[in-house]
Amino acid sequence: MEPVTLTSERLVFKPLDPRDAPVIAGAWQDPDIRRWTVVPEPGTEEQAMAFVSRTCASGWTDDTNYVFGTYVAETSELVGVIGVFGLSWVCRSENLASMGAWAVPGHRGLGYTVEAVRRVARWAFEDLRTDRVESLIEVGNDASLAVVRRAGFVLEGTLRSRVIQHGTRRDAWLTSLLPQDVGVAPQLPYPAEAGAPAPLTR
Repeated sequence: MEPVTLTSERLVFKPLDPRDAPVIAGAWQDPDIRRWTVVPEPGTEEQAMAFVSRTCASGWTDDTNYVFGTYVAETSELVGVIGVFGLSWVCRSENLASMGAWAVPGHRGLGYTVEAVRRVARWAFEDLRTDRVESLIEVGNDASLAVVRRAGFVLEGTLRSRVIQHGTRRDAWLTSLLPQDVGVAPQLPYPAEAGAPAPLTR
């Protein structure tokens, strides 16, 4: 997929730029980000540059992960990162995607991440034609759970030993958002002759 740019009321979402590396590396040092997300060790500016230039760029090229920087429309300031992940063959055959996000320290509590989750999820439903977006959150990460619930996600339960953090398997909350939750018509029913869910289209 060619990288795309999205907009919401206050924000612009577009692929990260190598010039964002210093901000990303600084955010990776935040204790909350290090505790609840998977980031490189020790989280240098060079690693941030590789994340932007290689990991994120190849995700778009390979149609496996679509990562956006979240920027304030008025100032172009990077305030977070959000992505649609895990677009494997299995997930595409089931029209399923996963979403994750984090906010740059100093820009939390302003509703930016909730706004970002809502906008990118709508894009996943309307443009990627997925039928379900999931967000896995390690048990205990109450702030992230509150964000996705404000964005409309429903907490479905706890999955045992579902995520790996700092080399240890941990339980995770499973949350989900469906097209109708945000006013988008679902793609169902699938064509009977297909015999299986249609893959996500580009």
